This record gives sequence, structure tokens and C-alpha cells, in this order.
Amino acid sequence: MTAVDERPITSSAEIFENLDVPEGYRAELLRGEIVMMAGPDWVHNKIVLFTERQFPLERWFPMQTQDLLIPGQSSETVPDLVVIPIDAYDQPGRLVPPDVVTMVLEVVSKTSIDRDYDVKRSIYAAGGIPAYLIIDPMEAQCVLLTEPTGGGEDADYQVERTVKFGDPLPIDLVGIELDTSKFDTLPKVKRHRRP
Repeated sequence: MTAVDERPITSSAEIFENLDVPEGYRAELLRGEIVMMAGPDWVHNKIVLFTERQFPLERWFPMQTQDLLIPGQSSETVPDLVVIPIDAYDQPGRLVPPDVVTMVLEVVSKTSIDRDYDVKRSIYAAGGIPAYLIIDPMEAQCVLLTEPTGGGEDADYQVERTVKFGDPLPIDLVGIELDTSKFDTLPKVKRHRRP
């Protein structure tokens, strides 16, 4: 006789909250899907470090691996960098609401490429985050997305600006010109195409 598990099925958010993530990994909840990934590599960490140090600390909190709760999206993301005005938020807990965030940054890896360019783009836009910066060491480029619009999976950014590594990237919302000259590259990978 086969035993049947009669426990109630809980939501992915409940499962995510109680998830025991192995050391060296991190997990995100992206529209109800739990995604686990290995820790970042050396190139990734250097890019985040070089970017973080360009934000004046008297005006901004550039926070690494800060968890965000995107209401209505069943999403708890962990951007590589979250930029918050110094006087906008000071609450305990691991989840920061998107309405206090000015910019998020993701550094693309070969396993995160589709999530960073597609899924997270619409999640961050749906959360109303004013700027989303994608730094892609495989394409040696930075893509700055601004002016979020829409909701749900149809949310997107209206303005997209791309610069190659080595060129400065003005980020008017935070009042800096990002120096990309120290960003290292990785071998190119082919992006997946979705039907």
C-alpha cells in the first residue's frame, strides 16, 4: 500500500522562508520559483566592489546582497547591489521594500543571464524601482534601465542605455558617472532564446 502525504501544501513563500540554504549558496524567490545559485566568482565580486565604491556614502547606502520584497510578484530578490538614499530607510529585518530603493544592480553570470536580462527586469520594473543596472562581463557592457512602467510580467523599463566597458556611464538618478574601466571580462556565452 502506498502512503499518501496529507499535509497541506504551503505557498512557495512559506517554503522559501524555511529553506535551509547550503553554505556557499544563496537563494531567491522569483515569481514563486525558488532559485538557488552558487556563490559569485572573483570577476563578479571585483565588479561589485568597484561599483559600490563609487557611491558617496554621505548620500547613499550601497548594500551588497540585501534582500528585497517585491509585493504582488511573489518575489524576494537578492540583487548584487541595492542603492538606497541614506535617509530613506532604517528598519530592522532582512527584507527591504522597493519603494525606498533608487537602484539595483545585477552582475550577469553564465547561469543567471536569462534571469537578469528578462525575469528580474520585469520584477524590478513592477516593483517601481527607478533604475536597474545590468553589468555583463561576458558582453563587456553595462545596460542601464530607467523609467519603470506597467505591472506584473508585462512591466518593463521605458529607457535603456548601453555602454561598453571602458566608457563612463552617467547615472543621473544617483548623481554619479560610473567608471567602468576596471571591470574585467569573462568568456562569452550564448543566451537562451525563449519561444
